[in-house]
Amino acid sequence: MPSGTILIADDDAAIRTVLTQALARAGYTVRSTGHAVTLWNWVNQGEGDLIITDVMMPDENAFDLLPRIKTARPEIPIIVMSAQNTFMTAVKASEKGAYDYLPKPFDLKELVAIVGRALAEPQRKGAARPSDDEEMPLIGRSAAMQDIYRALARLMQTDLTVMISGESGTGKEIVARVLHDFGRRRNGPFVAINMAAIPRDLIEAELFGHEKGAFTGAQHRSSGRFEQADGGTLFLDEIGDMPMDAQTRLLRVLQEGEYTTIGGRTPIKTDVRIIAATNRDLSQLVQQGLFREDLFFRLNVVPIRIPPLRDRSEDIPDLVAHFLTQIEQEGLPVKRFDHDALATLKTYRWPGNVRELENLVRRLAALYPQDVITGPLIEAELAPQTEAPGAETPRLPDSLSGAVEGFMTGYFQGFDGRLPPPGLYHRVLREIEYPLIAATLAATRGNQIKAAEVLGVNRNTLRKKIRDLEIQVIRGIG
Repeated sequence: MPSGTILIADDDAAIRTVLTQALARAGYTVRSTGHAVTLWNWVNQGEGDLIITDVMMPDENAFDLLPRIKTARPEIPIIVMSAQNTFMTAVKASEKGAYDYLPKPFDLKELVAIVGRALAEPQRKGAARPSDDEEMPLIGRSAAMQDIYRALARLMQTDLTVMISGESGTGKEIVARVLHDFGRRRNGPFVAINMAAIPRDLIEAELFGHEKGAFTGAQHRSSGRFEQADGGTLFLDEIGDMPMDAQTRLLRVLQEGEYTTIGGRTPIKTDVRIIAATNRDLSQLVQQGLFREDLFFRLNVVPIRIPPLRDRSEDIPDLVAHFLTQIEQEGLPVKRFDHDALATLKTYRWPGNVRELENLVRRLAALYPQDVITGPLIEAELAPQTEAPGAETPRLPDSLSGAVEGFMTGYFQGFDGRLPPPGLYHRVLREIEYPLIAATLAATRGNQIKAAEVLGVNRNTLRKKIRDLEIQVIRGIG
């Protein structure tokens, strides 16, 4: 049976009662109070093996009390609870030496399990961030975001490699910046490189640098991103687009902690924290032979998935308020979204995620004279993204469906009842993408900006598709 004395401090009597009963059933001795001064007296008297405390107490904020507790009793684990479920609350809890942070409402079974782990593990001292500003790099109080906050708070004082996954526009680079800006490497550089935005034959030179004369056009030595990020963090965005040769070189860096420039012979030691991000399924790319399995495991030490905005629509009001504050600071007119407007935003699917929401808020603030943004105004603004009124989009011919069905029948028959190898989806998709993109480029006379707008994809995504599919772009006149 578990043993030990738990000290509980919360000004809500109902919460004290529920926690006392749950922990007593688990075998612990429990003392509870509604005041920080009583908790401090117990700690000073040497009582308690673990503390569970709310942040907001009637006589003192727990974040002001925690440093005194950790000075007097550095070995005692502290679990912080709070209804102020923001990223900064999780970070402050970690910085002040808390063992863990739980947003209210919480799961009792989870709390009892955390208590058991905390009493079984040796305690370590946390490192505080130099400043105590209230900046809010991440917005949202949803359960999904709370899980991310807690994970980030635990990772701040480590150099573990992190893999961030999520759809485009969810804020993967913001999460990477948070890990750097609030972590032990905050005084070092943060260097980002987007694999999808750089020609494949230049990625190795961009990452590792090159010597003078290493290749045609290399008229002088150039430092790479690893050299630029030394002592700090290197953020590898869209890692799934990294070519295989570069993957092999990156794997060696992760294994050996050193690299050579293109055309160089002397190994260079590197001291960087790697954070990678992708909007693709890397495990599927591994199965297709497009991504090295050993590199995947090296990068996927700590996976963090950023949920799409449609899965955390309850965060939309907070996000809108944040963007409106930014807009006001930039000199744009002050706006307010009424209840119907926020309700309408929550029903939209947000294919562009948080980035699309931010662009919408900025557009509304800049273009509309009304001080209050209403639901009908939101509906009118979002309508063109679905289907233009009165416009009838031509349907693809039934022959396309017939062609796909015929292909599938022949494809499966070729394996005589055995399952074919993985990768069918991407193979068929590639066959359809090529004529679709080529025809769109022809219709826009090779104008990639217009073609990307018609297709509804990011321009960088279109450029990558053109390169990967080897589509010849012929520009028209005018």
